[in-house]
Amino acid sequence: MVGADIAWMLMACALVLLMTPGVAFFYGGMVPARSVISTKFQSFACIGVVGLIWALCGYSLVFSASDSFGFIGGFDYLFLTNVGMEPNPDYGSTIPHVLFMLFQCTFAIITPALITGAVAERVRFKAWLVIMAAWSLLVYVPVAHWVWGPSGWILNMGGLDFAGGLVVHMTSGYAALIAALMLGNRTGFKPNNENNSFSALLVMLGGTILWFGWFGFNAGSALAANGLAGQAAATTFFAAATAMTVWMIMDWMLNGKPSAVGAMVGAVAGLVAITPGAGFVSVQSSLAIGAIAAVICNYACRIVKQKLKTDDTVDVFACHGVGGTVGTLLTAVFASKAINPAGADGLIYGSADLLIANAISAVAVLSYTIAITAFIFWAVGKVMDVRVSAEDETMGLDATQHGERAFVVKRPRLSSVMGGSPTRKAG
Repeated sequence: MVGADIAWMLMACALVLLMTPGVAFFYGGMVPARSVISTKFQSFACIGVVGLIWALCGYSLVFSASDSFGFIGGFDYLFLTNVGMEPNPDYGSTIPHVLFMLFQCTFAIITPALITGAVAERVRFKAWLVIMAAWSLLVYVPVAHWVWGPSGWILNMGGLDFAGGLVVHMTSGYAALIAALMLGNRTGFKPNNENNSFSALLVMLGGTILWFGWFGFNAGSALAANGLAGQAAATTFFAAATAMTVWMIMDWMLNGKPSAVGAMVGAVAGLVAITPGAGFVSVQSSLAIGAIAAVICNYACRIVKQKLKTDDTVDVFACHGVGGTVGTLLTAVFASKAINPAGADGLIYGSADLLIANAISAVAVLSYTIAITAFIFWAVGKVMDVRVSAEDETMGLDATQHGERAFVVKRPRLSSVMGGSPTRKAG
């Protein structure tokens, strides 16, 4: 099975890396055409910047031996030293250590990319690069160590997060909320009229890529081509399918008609919610998780914009922050050692221990994320402008930040429109 495990994990790496362009298309379709490139480029930039940080020190700080408090790792793998082709028994006994490192790198990349949807159309690209780098080191790296690193305190406490509900989605979701609050609303933001999407087709394309890549995200976290990977793939699909269907029904009831964009947002909410429990719950439980997440996240989208008047541009907090929290808690309800002996039995199987551990973990992660994200935005704002000017925002960030436009439309010559040739002047 060694060859099969390696082949599957190579595929899983590619699938998860593909999710970052998927995020770019998903978010890019939900902003006006004047800022499509800017929104997409903020996600693509994470591949370069965060990938480099991961190689230099990020991987070491997450997966090296922990300090005495289980807060942060050490420097055993600094500059990827001692990360070679031999397996590390702690991180997949049948796959090369370097492959495990690469798989985890794709998680580190997509997490700050998810935040970009909350600051679309109003953050300076230079400031975003600084914020992204600082946030990856100060938020993602410590939280990932708490949950997945050797002797991380959440791991030691018994908290469970199969593929990133705490590490990826709660951190990015709550950071998105703070970013949206600190940057302020877009000029002309209308909470009751958010139908300003550039392209529903791009949203559907991005959502499809995300759903496709999520099989690597969740099933790949089994770290082998085995039954647990198959279980995680099945729970991933059915939670998303259920959430998408429930979301459509809710939109139909509350708005009078379902939308393609809403359906894709619903699918993503289901994918987020199943992530922490994908390898710990039954397929039947995944249906309940998808349905519950769809209802809660749908109402959260409405509350954030319509009640709180907060311009989280593409509903990052409602889907990832709220969805990740719901999924983390529901994992503690539905988890079963019959599915995964390395996990724990949840509330419906007679134990409240996991619910207590995951609830404490969720509160700690959201509190830490909120505090450090606010500090990062405040500190960066002291040394450079974080928000673009009103004029730049009106003109569009594609032109003002990058000197590019998504599409250049050439006007037809009058003669071709009229079906004739230009009239020559006499003489």
